Amino acid sequence: MPELPEVQTVVNDLNKKIKGYEITDFRTDWARSIKMPLAEFKKKLIGHKIKKIERRGKNLIFHLNDGLFMLVHLKMTGHLLVKGDRPKNKKVKEEFFNEKVNQYIRHTWFLRQWQSKRTLEFSDLRKFAKIILLDKESYKTEKSLKDLGVEPLGDDFTKEKLKEILDKKKKTAIKIVLMDQKLIAGIGNIYASEILFGSGIDPSRPAGKIKQKERMKLYRQIKKILKKAIEMRGTSDSDYRDTEGAPGGFQKILKVYNREGLKCKRGGCQGHIKRIKLGQRSAYYCEECQK
Repeated sequence: MPELPEVQTVVNDLNKKIKGYEITDFRTDWARSIKMPLAEFKKKLIGHKIKKIERRGKNLIFHLNDGLFMLVHLKMTGHLLVKGDRPKNKKVKEEFFNEKVNQYIRHTWFLRQWQSKRTLEFSDLRKFAKIILLDKESYKTEKSLKDLGVEPLGDDFTKEKLKEILDKKKKTAIKIVLMDQKLIAGIGNIYASEILFGSGIDPSRPAGKIKQKERMKLYRQIKKILKKAIEMRGTSDSDYRDTEGAPGGFQKILKVYNREGLKCKRGGCQGHIKRIKLGQRSAYYCEECQK
């Protein structure tokens, strides 16, 4: 499932490519993803302009005019592709669009701005994605947004906030705490494993057993890893692709995630990467240098 860095990469791309465009039509072959009758969805959506796109946790939020919001969750295998005319000085690798992973188009938004026409296409192999249209009032009360915890790259995520979260979940394994969307929004399996490796902390250690000095390192690693992953346009461990159908780059520098049995990459460490189950999810860590 795309995590914070992947979703933020898509948001950054969309704001550059389709902000200000009007939605002229919408087509789908999998209406179950849309959480209202299709005819009603199209009637309310078509004719609106995209003012901006934001991220909240792992959700994309399209701000439309007239106080309308379109919430998109990519779920397991979803990703968004922008096609159509491009700036003349922009070299686009069209071959990415032809890769099989980009061929499962379930939904298409048709867009126009002056003479420019583009499409926003939603490729989703597993068909788990979610699309919700909200007005101002329903947006304020939307449970999937309201229940989310603090944004780890936001100003509200301070060292004191992290301490508060860890103190609240003293008996819970730290990796499960990091992945709890009601506590910290946007961190999933990949980045929780990488953050804990960078911090030198065993993923199964209870949050209450993490000492003050380790907490400070954990705080810094959360910020560092997520920012680096955004800089490298996310991790394409499986289906994730950016808006041009291209894979991210962070998978090239993964230290522990999906590296079971391989030698630790930390300088001077002779340990190997181990995989265990925590909260029904795999946790990867070095049995030698993560304590």
